[in-house]
Amino acid sequence: MRSLPLLSNLKKVAKALALTTLLCAGAVQAQSGPVKLMVGFPAGGGTDAIARILADKLKDPLGVSVVVENKAGAGGQIAAQTLKAAAPDGNTLFLSHDHTITILPLVLKNPGYDSHKDFVPVAGFATFVNGLALSGGTPAKSLAEYVAWVQKQGKGQGTVGVPAPASVPEFLVKVLGQKYKLDLQAAPYRGSAPMMADMLGNQISAGVGSVPDFIENQKAGKIRMVAVIGDKRQAALPDVPTFAELGLAGFEDIPYYGIFAPKGTPQATLDKLAAAAAKVIALPEVHQRLTAMGLTVGFMTGTQLANREQAYAKTWARIIADSGFKAQ
Repeated sequence: MRSLPLLSNLKKVAKALALTTLLCAGAVQAQSGPVKLMVGFPAGGGTDAIARILADKLKDPLGVSVVVENKAGAGGQIAAQTLKAAAPDGNTLFLSHDHTITILPLVLKNPGYDSHKDFVPVAGFATFVNGLALSGGTPAKSLAEYVAWVQKQGKGQGTVGVPAPASVPEFLVKVLGQKYKLDLQAAPYRGSAPMMADMLGNQISAGVGSVPDFIENQKAGKIRMVAVIGDKRQAALPDVPTFAELGLAGFEDIPYYGIFAPKGTPQATLDKLAAAAAKVIALPEVHQRLTAMGLTVGFMTGTQLANREQAYAKTWARIIADSGFKAQ
C-alpha cells in the first residue's frame, strides 16, 4: 500500500516532463523560421534596400531564411502595429529608423503602439543623416542660391517633398522657412520612393530625406544635395556642408537604424538575433555597401540602441515643442 503514493508521484513527474518536452519542442519549432523582417515603407526606398542587404546575409548565422516584408503606410505605423500584435518568438522583426520608433509617438496622441512598452531593441547597426536635395530642374547649386531662387519665384515654387507627414524632414522644412523667411510648404509622401519619382520628374523643386534615399541619384547627377544635418560632413558626401556650417544650428543629433522585436521575446532569442546581426554588420561586403549608401555603420547592442533612442527623443521633443506643433 505504501507504494501507491510513490506511483502517483512518479506519474506526476512523468506528466510534468512530458509537458516540458512539448513546450521545449514548441519553442524550438518557433525558432525554426522563416524570419520575417518588416519594413514600414514601400519597396524601392532606402530603408527597403538596407533591409534586403541585411536579410540576405542574416540567413546564414540564423540558419533560416529571412524574408523582407513591406508593410507600408502611415509612416511605418502599420508595420509597428503589426509588430506589437506579433508572437514574441523571434520570427517577426521590424527594421526601422527614428521616424516610426521615436518621432511618431511624439507627434501622435495615439499611434497604436508604445515603442518602450511594446517593443524591445534587438540591435542597432547604423546612423545616418537627413539632408536637403534639389531637383534637376531647379537652377540653384547651393542652399544660398536655393533661398534666393525661392524668394524670386514667389508662391508655388517652395514645395518641398518629405517622405512622411510629421517627420523630421517636415520639421526641417518648417525651420528652413522660418530661418530664411520663405514660403516653404512640405509635401508629405508615402515613403521616399514616390517622393524621389516626383523630384526626378521635376514635379517638386526640392526634397528633404535621408542620404540613403538620395545617394544614388546624387552620384548620377540627377539631384543635388546642398546641406545635411549632423556635426560633420559625411564621408559619402564630402563636398556637401552641414546646416550648422551654413548658420542653422540645432540639427546635430543624428538618427539611427535598428532592429526591434515584440516585447516579451525571450532573452536567449534576443541574444541569438543580436549575435547574428553583429556578424553580418562585421562582414566587409555589408559594411562597404551600407557605407556607400551614406550610412555610418557600427553595431549597437540592444541596450546601446535603447540609450541612443532615448537621447534622440529628448532632442526632438524639444525641437517639436519649439516649432509650436501640437500632437494630433
